[in-house]
Amino acid sequence: MNQLNLLIELTRLKRPIGYMLLFWPCAWGLTIAFDFSKNIEIYLFYLFLFLLGSILMRSAGCIVNDIVDRKFDRRVARTKNRPIASGKISVNLGLLYTLILCITAFLVLLNFNYLTIIVALGSMPLAFTYPLMKRYTYWPQLFLGITFNYGLILGWLSVTNEISIIPILFYLGAIFWTLGYDTIYGFQDIKDDEIIGLKSTSIKFKQNPIIFLILCYFIFILTLLIVGYLMNFNKISLIIYFLVVYQIFFNQIKKLNIKDPTSCLKIFKSNNLLGLLVLIGLIIGKA
Repeated sequence: MNQLNLLIELTRLKRPIGYMLLFWPCAWGLTIAFDFSKNIEIYLFYLFLFLLGSILMRSAGCIVNDIVDRKFDRRVARTKNRPIASGKISVNLGLLYTLILCITAFLVLLNFNYLTIIVALGSMPLAFTYPLMKRYTYWPQLFLGITFNYGLILGWLSVTNEISIIPILFYLGAIFWTLGYDTIYGFQDIKDDEIIGLKSTSIKFKQNPIIFLILCYFIFILTLLIVGYLMNFNKISLIIYFLVVYQIFFNQIKKLNIKDPTSCLKIFKSNNLLGLLVLIGLIIGKA
């Protein structure tokens, strides 16, 4: 039971925000591609597969992140008690857990078409090299956005089996969504990161973060509107998008206090609601 509890802590299963932020783009891509006049059970089944895949890959990613960052984590107050950093789980055992999770995720992936499988495997190097980015660039959040929103393309491919400008455009916009919310998340550790020499957009834009965040979210919202226009969404979806705008600018940016880690974490987590609102808007838009 002790090892099970450590595994749950290691994979952050009690903190679903991580895998939900990985899941929402998958659901978006699936939704804009799916024909709802057909069997809805297929849509729900694919949603379940993407959720399961998100949980498995996020769990594997957390372990790799903790293995790579174990020396840095020991020097940061928020992360020093993580299982690998504290020595409660060995690196070799962590690697074994990662292998098991990846094999299980691959079995889930086999339920999709051939092109989706190939493209998904192509994202693996991105997923496992992300933890290294904060050592060399102030833009690890951008790299995370490229990685975390990859599922949007996969969701589209799982239905259409071909690529299109619409999911690519949506994918690019979603990258800026991640760039925004992960910058907010990064403000929690900004003091420790500066001391130990790690980089982030939170550090790069700490003097004037609001303008940067507004720009990121504006690009994301603009992309939503363009995708809706290209897909001839009905006007009712605009009501949902208004709620998305409200959630971003009044519940996130206006309330943001970068000097308060608790506030930053709360605002970061609110992006789970934003992901759901976007999904509802896409479903209504296609109705």
